[in-house]
Amino acid sequence: MYRRRDFLCRAANGFGGLALLQMLARGAHFPAKAKSVIYLYMDGGPSQMDSFDPKPRLRAEHGQTLPFKPPTTVFNISDQIFGSPYEFKRYGQSGTPVSELFPEIGTCVDDLCVIRSMVADHSEHTAANYFMHSGSGFQGRPSMGAWVNYGLGSESQNLPGFIVLESGLIPPGGIDCFGSGFLPASYQGTVFRKGDHPVADLQPPEREAAAQRQKLALLAKLNPGVVARFGEVSEMDATIRNYELAFRMQSAVPELLDLRQESNATRALYGLDETDTAEFGRECLLARRLVERGVRFIELLTPPRTGLDRWDQHSGLEKGHRINARAVDRPIAGLLKDLKSRGLLDQTLVIWGGEFGRTPCAQMGDNASAASIGRDHNPYGFTMWLAGGGIKPGIVHGATDDYGYFAVENKVHVHDLHATMLHLLGLDHKRLTYRYSGRDMRLTDVHGNVVREILA
Repeated sequence: MYRRRDFLCRAANGFGGLALLQMLARGAHFPAKAKSVIYLYMDGGPSQMDSFDPKPRLRAEHGQTLPFKPPTTVFNISDQIFGSPYEFKRYGQSGTPVSELFPEIGTCVDDLCVIRSMVADHSEHTAANYFMHSGSGFQGRPSMGAWVNYGLGSESQNLPGFIVLESGLIPPGGIDCFGSGFLPASYQGTVFRKGDHPVADLQPPEREAAAQRQKLALLAKLNPGVVARFGEVSEMDATIRNYELAFRMQSAVPELLDLRQESNATRALYGLDETDTAEFGRECLLARRLVERGVRFIELLTPPRTGLDRWDQHSGLEKGHRINARAVDRPIAGLLKDLKSRGLLDQTLVIWGGEFGRTPCAQMGDNASAASIGRDHNPYGFTMWLAGGGIKPGIVHGATDDYGYFAVENKVHVHDLHATMLHLLGLDHKRLTYRYSGRDMRLTDVHGNVVREILA
């Protein structure tokens, strides 16, 4: 005769079993073009008209007043037009124009799809960071990396499926930008801190290694008895798997970080031999190594630069954007070329961009010197680019108006970007759902369309 406690345990496990069946039913909905994603996150909002969306009219009308009333963003200090301080040059067979800020990325334009018509819903950093990562401007929703991890799982046996390479500067909104929200915690991003010890408490004291193996062996021995008595206990199995993954990471992570295995030519390709590019170059090289090891979603955070607030140049844009671009240009180009030479670019979707763009107006007032001028936030029309993983190469998609303020042609909303990313991974964004709070939740909420014009 079962005790009431036994009945309740079995009943609970029955409901847990339904959830487990739902989890086991996950997987690609159709053949995928991409196996993994590398997200190059330009925290702070790089300026589109100073990078990949040249606007000659801004230079022609520099110092004049905008002929329309600008929308409310954050500061709106001035409606004075600010022409780009940078020159543009056409690159490759596609002839795509790229700012002098990115001469190395310019050599890769024939592999890029430059989207000039991105639009978002928020003009404040924290909400915009949440929105770009999770499709919601509110804290607590699963990050897109968590959704990918939930939908496909990890191909890596020794590393998490979603890894964030931290540069020393977490975006506004904090680590919730990479959280699992209402999804199980195992799908959240694992933050690798910069330095030689990226994961806290990863390496136990040498004397504890044997004891750790004994604990895992004991858990494995006790588990069958619990299953025999109470049935499957998915939470316990998940806990054991997490322990086992952590144990395997103790050998996998040091091997991952050992860049001595890379040739001098590869190290130079990523800029590890130069002070300005070494930090982000290391992140980019680690991203390639993570892709090789089967990690599904890797996000890279741009490194802090002395005296700058990320890409958020409300003043001193000419110098600030140049310093930021210098840190990432060569490493990103090296990553694209390295992935391509190893046959990995076709199966890896690379995404570049920030949470929004910048305004065409001069911030700091009418009497500011050219060196002190910056730009305000602009979610109404900005640029991101994609490469590899089933994306049509060497094209420009969409357009902003002559001032670079509003997307006016082939608008691509953030929800559309998320839907397209999932599609390339073999996932239907409308079918990738998780039951929470009485409804089937998804990354794109009730929005989003796959941008088929940019698919190869």
